[in-house]
This record gives sequence, structure tokens and C-alpha cells, in this order.
Amino acid sequence: MARSYGTFGGSVERRLCLFAHILVLSLSLTGAGSAIAAGPAGTEAKPIKMVVLGDSLSAGLGLKASDAFPAKLQKALHDKGINVDMTNAGVSGDTASGGRERLDWSVPEGTQAVIVELGGNDALRGIDPAVTRAALSGILTRLKARNIAVMLCGMLSPPNYGQDYAERFNKIYPELAKAFGVPLYPFFLDGVAANAKLNQADGIHPTPQGVDIIVSKIMPTVEAFLGPLAGQHP
Repeated sequence: MARSYGTFGGSVERRLCLFAHILVLSLSLTGAGSAIAAGPAGTEAKPIKMVVLGDSLSAGLGLKASDAFPAKLQKALHDKGINVDMTNAGVSGDTASGGRERLDWSVPEGTQAVIVELGGNDALRGIDPAVTRAALSGILTRLKARNIAVMLCGMLSPPNYGQDYAERFNKIYPELAKAFGVPLYPFFLDGVAANAKLNQADGIHPTPQGVDIIVSKIMPTVEAFLGPLAGQHP
């Protein structure tokens, strides 16, 4: 014999039905809340693994780590909504050849983007521009072979080695950028070089304020450089 709820049967069934609807709604809202926390696809982008391969200008000689170029660039990018996992691979005193020699351990597996800032010490020491060109070419070749995006920062020769040296040195960067199809920021120290107020006592290495100017000037090039990568890493 089937059980009957008597005169309360309709009321009980309605309450059970209401409870079931409330339960389903609660579960739906919980799922929606999780979806909102996670955000729509692509809003929680994974950080781009990025390395600045350079010399003392990026290492931050004479500065706190937080005032060095890579740290300030990372903050500026973050403020623009570009999430970057930044590594400062600047080594004070390094030449382009030195950067090439340490490339494999300075740029670990999983790196997606590299800013190359090398050659300043080559110019200061009067190293044959052919040697500098070969070293930078080797760096670009090896990074491209690893499918790592590369941006090249140019340097200008000081005037004390003469016009011939300066012409040979200064054309290295635009020619390599064109040959390898990589973006170029023509002069890393643009707006800062030779300005005593923006350089430390040695007249070579930027102050924190000098680094701020470098970052503000280079940002449009870096944003354009990272744009395609940012779109590939939801």
C-alpha cells in the first residue's frame, strides 16, 4: 500500500520542491562565484618569464635592488596590467662576449622574452666593433633558436675613440635588429647620458631618478614587444 501524506501531502510536496530549487540555486551561485573569482578566460594571465641580460647598467651598480632597471621596469609593466616574472641577469663589467659566454645559465629554460642590454663596456674599452657584433649576433642567434622573443637595446660609442670607431660601433645595433627581425630601442641611456643630475658620481651609472627616465622612455617599445606574448598566455 502506498503511503499517503493525507491532507498535508500537497504542502509537503511543495516544500520539498521549494527546497530542491533553493539547493540547485545555491549550488549554481557557488559555481558562479568560483567563476567570478577566477575571472573570464584570459583575465588572469600567467606572468611572462622575462630576463634582462646586461651589464652594470641593468644590474643596478650603486643602487638598491628595487631601484635597478629590471625591478622598475617590472613595476611599470605591472601598473599597465602586464604581468611579468622578471629576472635581473645584469653582470657589472660584462662585455657582449661575456654575455654570450654565460647565456645558457643566465637565460634558463622556460624564458619567454629577453631584453639584451650589452655593449657599453665594449665601447668604453675600445673593443673592436667586429668582436662586439659577433658576440651580439651569437646571442641573438641562440635565443632565436630557442624560440625566445628578443628585444635589443642599442648603445652609442663615446667620442674619445674617434669618428671611424664610432661609426663602426654605432651601426651594430640597427643592422643586427634588422637582420634578425627584432625590436630595437636605439639608445638605452637616452635622456640620461651626460646629465650630471641623473648619474652617480662616476658620470656613467644612472641614479634612481635616471632609471625612472630610462624606464619611462623605453616603456612604449617594451609594451609593443610584449604585446603578442601577453595575448598568448591566458
